[in-house]
Amino acid sequence: MRRITLVFASLLSLGHLTSAHAADPVGPADPVGPPLGKHPFGVRDLIAFDRIGEPAVSPDGKLVVYGVSRLDLAANRRRSDLWLVAAAGGEPRRLTSHEASDSSATWARDEAGRAWIMFLSSRSGSSQVWRISPDGGEAEPVTQLPLDVGAFIVAPDGKHLALALEVFPDCADLACTRDRSDALAKRQASGKIYDELLFRHWDTWADGRRNHIVAVPLAGGVATTNAAVDIMRGVVADSPGKPFGGSEELTFTPDSQAIVFAARIAGREEAWSTNFDLYVAPIDGKTAPKNITPASPGTDSAPLFSPDGKTLVWLSMPRAGYESDRYRMMARDVSAGISGAGDREIAANWDRSPGELAFSANGKSLFATADDLGNRGLFAIDVATGKVKSLSPTAGTFGAPRVAGQGLIVMRDDLGTPAELYALGSDGKGLRALTHRNGARLADTTRGDFAPFTFAGWNDETVHGWIVKPVGYDAPANAGKKWPVAFIIHGGPQGSFGNHFHYRWNSQVYAAAGYAAVLIDFHGSTGYGQAFTDSIGGDWGGKPLEDLQKGLAAALAKEPRLDGERVCALGASYGGYMVNWIAGAWPDRFRCLVTHDGNLDERMAYFNTEELWFPEWDHRGLPWEHPDHFSKHNPIDLVDKWKTPTLVIHGGQDFRVVDTQGMATFTALQRRGIPSRFLYFPDENHWVLKPANSILWHDTVLEWLARWTR
Repeated sequence: MRRITLVFASLLSLGHLTSAHAADPVGPADPVGPPLGKHPFGVRDLIAFDRIGEPAVSPDGKLVVYGVSRLDLAANRRRSDLWLVAAAGGEPRRLTSHEASDSSATWARDEAGRAWIMFLSSRSGSSQVWRISPDGGEAEPVTQLPLDVGAFIVAPDGKHLALALEVFPDCADLACTRDRSDALAKRQASGKIYDELLFRHWDTWADGRRNHIVAVPLAGGVATTNAAVDIMRGVVADSPGKPFGGSEELTFTPDSQAIVFAARIAGREEAWSTNFDLYVAPIDGKTAPKNITPASPGTDSAPLFSPDGKTLVWLSMPRAGYESDRYRMMARDVSAGISGAGDREIAANWDRSPGELAFSANGKSLFATADDLGNRGLFAIDVATGKVKSLSPTAGTFGAPRVAGQGLIVMRDDLGTPAELYALGSDGKGLRALTHRNGARLADTTRGDFAPFTFAGWNDETVHGWIVKPVGYDAPANAGKKWPVAFIIHGGPQGSFGNHFHYRWNSQVYAAAGYAAVLIDFHGSTGYGQAFTDSIGGDWGGKPLEDLQKGLAAALAKEPRLDGERVCALGASYGGYMVNWIAGAWPDRFRCLVTHDGNLDERMAYFNTEELWFPEWDHRGLPWEHPDHFSKHNPIDLVDKWKTPTLVIHGGQDFRVVDTQGMATFTALQRRGIPSRFLYFPDENHWVLKPANSILWHDTVLEWLARWTR
């Protein structure tokens, strides 16, 4: 799925730029503070929420360990501890408490059969694997390596770890990578020399290191560091893939003697290839990795063995160069070996793209999550027949399904409430909450009601959307009041603004500020069938713009108390591009615009982004071969029609949509004499992640909306 989507938003007002000068810092000393009685939900509540991490269920299905990240305001970051709760319910128990972050917990057994919880922690000064008894006590280091551990999994027999480490591929051992990294850090010359792409990715410049999988034996619960084996040695590729890949991209074989992993070994074509394949390599490193999906031209990932070890399933995209293709669930009989006797697709007629898979205890079903009609649903798929059954007991966003005995543990959130852990039966019945991390803060806030709606969009096809009402909308005192509208456009573009509590574009922040938030899943969005998603290709400013126009009109007709004369449009990434396109293609509609990390010039954007497969697919070719494809819906060509006051926001470390696109947008606005403001974050990437920056983002955006709609 396209990863250039949404931004994260703002924190203590560290100052904003007015004219050509930076203003003095303003804002309270404590920008969050305790809730002061009942109040409309706001960004400070959003920032202060505890955030639940993915669960891990004990082998006996009775206990669930999970991370909880909390705001560390003094350090301008979040930090995480581990918690335990019984799968049957009960009071959660805190397991770790340290100034460092503890996360990514999983279960393991030692030689004596005792259960342990292994996790990542930086408490030793670098990211390493630690373990702790589920009964509590002091945590113990498992690895003490010279390199940071990025992710890890435990072998089924408990005798090895597979670690994701950044190494130089040609290094014979970990010490070589450490020494070479130290030498680079001490080098006085700052120049970087490159002979091929990708020379930078997301927010990081390439320095020759790659994510490699390193197998490390365990003895007495401690890793034998000097026996670490890079099973990918010499391979110029990453596994897990950068920048967002994790432990879901690798798994041990059932006999614990080899590792199956996803990697893109594309050489000089890496910047325009999406061809991730599955490879298998022995943990002793004596033979090179072997490609076990060589015939697949698209992305293959998320390998998973059935409980009996006889079937390998994985997610596979059939088309090369398209990162938003439908993931197919592929199955291979590996009872006679990993090469298998042939592959088959499970549920080939199911027009959804699953994102997470888990086997049932008996291996007969797969549990999956997938975007579905403005929600993210939970499904059970019969492995033999491909029959799909919805297990979602409510609307909302379900994630991280984990089997616990005869039931499931899942995460769930919606437009009004953040994610918590829930238990439910494998038939989708009996949903019950296991955690209530934010109950007190939620009780202190008022939030807007929300509801889906549909309308006839492009070609009279059904398009879905959501309306989040302002706080106080139904109060008797406001019976005749008209409300301004925040028209929020999602990124991707193959994404969705659905029934999800987003921590960057959270519609409740706008509802609390007195705006109705209108969200449209225009053509190109996910969850409505692959043809609907594909339809945006080559038509960025066509079908989606028509859907947005008709969707806004439909929302105003559905809720007549929304003030169609006081509407501002906001978006980031593709949404930022669309705001720039709207500025010229729909110039008389909005009171104000907010564009974050959006392209102004699609022609130049091709040459200064990093993942070239994306524009090559979405704009149907190369710009020198098909220049008309890149100029078809290009915002820069309509600058002469711009007239709407616009707030421009950009991150200096954004290599997906480079910051000069935002600077150019602001320059055009200023030169045309249009009221405009530029908010620049030199330390943020395509998203705004630091808590202080997030509050500043929100405060600046809401101030801009208020200026033009009140």
